[in-house]
Amino acid sequence: MTHEPPRTSQPQLVRAIGRWSMVALAVNSILGSGIFGLPSVIARLLGSASPAAVLIAGAGMVVIIACYAEVASQFTETGGTYLYVRHAFGRFAGLQVGWLMLLSRLTACAAGVNLLVIYLGEFWPAATQPLPRLAVITLFLGTLAAANYRGVGAGTRVSNTTVVAKLLALGLVCVAGVLYLSVHPRVAAAPVVASVDGWLQAMLLLLFAYGGYEAALNPMGEARDPRRDAAFALFVALLILIALYALLQLIVVGVLADAAGSARPLADAARVLMGPAGAALISAGALISVYGYISANMLTVPRGIFALAERGEFPAWFASVHQRFRTPHGSIVVFALLLWGFSQFASFSWNVTLSAVARLFFYAAVCLAVPVLRRMQPAAAAFRLPGGVSVPILGVAICAVLLTRVDFSKTLILLATVGAACANWFVVRRSAVQAASGG
Repeated sequence: MTHEPPRTSQPQLVRAIGRWSMVALAVNSILGSGIFGLPSVIARLLGSASPAAVLIAGAGMVVIIACYAEVASQFTETGGTYLYVRHAFGRFAGLQVGWLMLLSRLTACAAGVNLLVIYLGEFWPAATQPLPRLAVITLFLGTLAAANYRGVGAGTRVSNTTVVAKLLALGLVCVAGVLYLSVHPRVAAAPVVASVDGWLQAMLLLLFAYGGYEAALNPMGEARDPRRDAAFALFVALLILIALYALLQLIVVGVLADAAGSARPLADAARVLMGPAGAALISAGALISVYGYISANMLTVPRGIFALAERGEFPAWFASVHQRFRTPHGSIVVFALLLWGFSQFASFSWNVTLSAVARLFFYAAVCLAVPVLRRMQPAAAAFRLPGGVSVPILGVAICAVLLTRVDFSKTLILLATVGAACANWFVVRRSAVQAASGG
């Protein structure tokens, strides 16, 4: 079973995203700032056990991605997580997820922009100063918004190009690291006593590193064969990144004596492996990676805002499609401006934590949606999970356990987002009641 979006007389989005472009979009939506900043944090929590933690977290994400794959294979229109949850549980749940998705993407992208400035400091130290930082962020976001404003094809080409470039840079570090460790002993780092709390904190942060793929499902109204390509793209992207992340974490803790104290762990590891040229290479790779990551989100997130407006949850202006470029231009501009604000006024670590916490809620909601949608539309899924409801239940359990490690007193903006979603629902519901009564 597929679903058609509301019909309008305005220009419509075009289906221009093929299977491998969707894989690139999923990789770009995941591979952003996390891998360049988190290896040192994970090493601080778990020491030499951190590479194993990366693999365990990847296995946990396979469970959640499998639920996404089944649910996504039932829909063909724009909206992603918001659309799935709304269809399964109704407008109130859909709005909560829609707002949390927007918060998650804003904070994740803002973390990426902050890291971009840090790595740019490798080439231009003044970039971290207030005025140059402001100029860099404004120019960076402005050019990406302009490229995506002019068409989904342009945004897709940027995504495809940057994902190849950053995978090549990181792959070269992996090859150099494996060769180095095959002939050199691992460094003797300070021992770390990995507590249960440390493991759970690491899992929560790695959820950020592996997350983001959900944004790649937003523009399915512009994909050529969304029901069949979504599951393929999700699984291929995750397998690539599990292997990449585990190797990079192993290299960082294997070659850096103070991996836990490094501000730029991959650049420092590359300096050991290949000298100053290696550090410059990985710093350039970080810049390309964040560029591609924000570019992918500049393409995908406005489509989520578009979907909310298309169904009457947000003002209709957000669903307007440009007459010439056939893009949701209003949503693109608003997202770029919001991202500019989050990037200016919040740190990398603050954005990472908030994004990871927001994701736990809507990941659990999608896992819960699997059995509900099976009952509602039993023949709709192009991809069906084996094992009955065991995988969705495990996905919910993973999210619930990680939520126990969250200090909600430090996430007031998350509670404010939930409150905004409730207010949004009340306004929309009142409008619907008035319209139904002729008022």
